[in-house]
Amino acid sequence: MEFFATARVGTDPGTLQEELTIERLPEWCASIDTVLEGSGDRGRVYCVWGEFVVTRELIRGGLRFTLPGCPNALAWTVTTGFPPDPDAVVVHCTINRREHDPDFIETIEAFVDDWREGLEAGLKASFRNSASGPG
Repeated sequence: MEFFATARVGTDPGTLQEELTIERLPEWCASIDTVLEGSGDRGRVYCVWGEFVVTRELIRGGLRFTLPGCPNALAWTVTTGFPPDPDAVVVHCTINRREHDPDFIETIEAFVDDWREGLEAGLKASFRNSASGPG
């Protein structure tokens, strides 16, 4: 199954790759409560579905995150710069099932929406801070 959300912020892939680190995931997505451990592109998080190992990979246009131990093979990308809306940041989440329990689907939809909200709030604040210059 696939899930999408579009964040209305102007940014570039490099900024996404710089800002969206494992250590900072809770700042970007309210469905990710805590980073239990994080080092580079691998860590452990506590999220809406429990505790999982998370990996981070740089890809064209942004990043891919995966939960390799997830029974549903949940993965999501955060990318920008692609048609039909190259200024949008697209959150694309997948699981390896064609159908699932409606309650679980609802949590995935909320997860993707939490990413959209976090990106819109965080990236806009980041741009405001960089535009105003140092202290």
